[in-house]
Amino acid sequence: MKRIHYSWFILVITFFSIIVAGITLSSSGVFIGPFEKEFGWDRSMIAMAFAISLFLYGISGPFMAALLEVIGLKKMMLAAMATLIIGIMLTLFMNQAWQLIIIWGFIIGLGASLFLTVLSPYVANNWFEKRRGLAVGILTASTATGQLILLPILAMIIENYSWRWAIGLIMMLSSIMFVVILFFMKNKPKDVGILPYGLEKEIAVNDVAQKKNPIIIAFNGLFHAVKVKEFWLLAASFFICGLSTSGLIGTHFVSYCISFGVPLVTAASFLSFMGIFNLIGTTLSGWLSDRFDNRWLLFWYYLLRGASLVILPYALVQGSFTLLVIFTVFYGLDWIATVPPTISISRQIFGTTKSGIIYGWIFASHQAGAAVAAYGGGLIYKFFDSYTWAFFLAGVFCVLASLFVIIVKKQHQNTVTI
Repeated sequence: MKRIHYSWFILVITFFSIIVAGITLSSSGVFIGPFEKEFGWDRSMIAMAFAISLFLYGISGPFMAALLEVIGLKKMMLAAMATLIIGIMLTLFMNQAWQLIIIWGFIIGLGASLFLTVLSPYVANNWFEKRRGLAVGILTASTATGQLILLPILAMIIENYSWRWAIGLIMMLSSIMFVVILFFMKNKPKDVGILPYGLEKEIAVNDVAQKKNPIIIAFNGLFHAVKVKEFWLLAASFFICGLSTSGLIGTHFVSYCISFGVPLVTAASFLSFMGIFNLIGTTLSGWLSDRFDNRWLLFWYYLLRGASLVILPYALVQGSFTLLVIFTVFYGLDWIATVPPTISISRQIFGTTKSGIIYGWIFASHQAGAAVAAYGGGLIYKFFDSYTWAFFLAGVFCVLASLFVIIVKKQHQNTVTI
């Protein structure tokens, strides 16, 4: 019987680690109402805490990529998961608004940063020679898988018991993953005496970067990347990607539905339902990114996402359950499908070695967009008593993103020397 390559075990451990980090941040939408009700905090202030979290974990991406090279995969995952556990635990004891900002804005944002930024491309680049696009697609989709399984459960726990019990569930899952990482995670294929999946002959690796300061490594990557037009186009499109996904849908979709009389559990179930199709769409996108022009994939992803975001307010105003289901399926297929082609283009332009750090900077732009939408959505609701303008504007920006990506120069090989 042929043994399963250890790279796939690493993929599974990474998959479930990202699930835990992903559900922690995507659960913010179901906690807005309970925090508002129990503590009397303003919704825009609560949204600001979540916005800081989204921005912090994004801007830390390139530094996480550099630290991975210096410290190693296993130690970084353990440190990040421990930070996440501390933040989740402290949530149970908070009673002041400034504590929410520190805990969710900074501690949890920092703890989630490694898992939700550069971990997927790092694992794919170091453990896979073949099926890299598929590996990235699977790992990227894992953020949605946690949403799919856990959001309705968290919503039911909050509705029937307390938000503290929901936090307890997340803390228990984080602790389990800490133990799994401790015993089974490895840094590189050579640690278990194998080559990356699909590689038949060992390739010499330059370890000079490991002797450098990770901050210098990160900023050197940025310094070289800003000279390339394609970096700015990808960063701008990813800013809009973050704005139209985790920032807006992830933070405000549940509250938007509730404002039209949709029950909490039902709204969370719609978000969870998106996770089913996001898992399918993102995995398929990874498969497609190995076979088709990634620019055209991104063009259609952004264009179709923009159309779906414009449809959502109409569906809620009409009270149409059918249209909401159509939106959920349509949007879900597209949610994180943009990530595998963006990573693929980055690797084609900047090369396998440097693309991890440069993608970290591109992802920082994604999270800046997410932070703008998370806080901006709360402000729009405060002034207009509705989220409609926030969703309509996000749809328009997605059309703009589709234009950014289509003018990226087609890459046949690693064309940029940096």
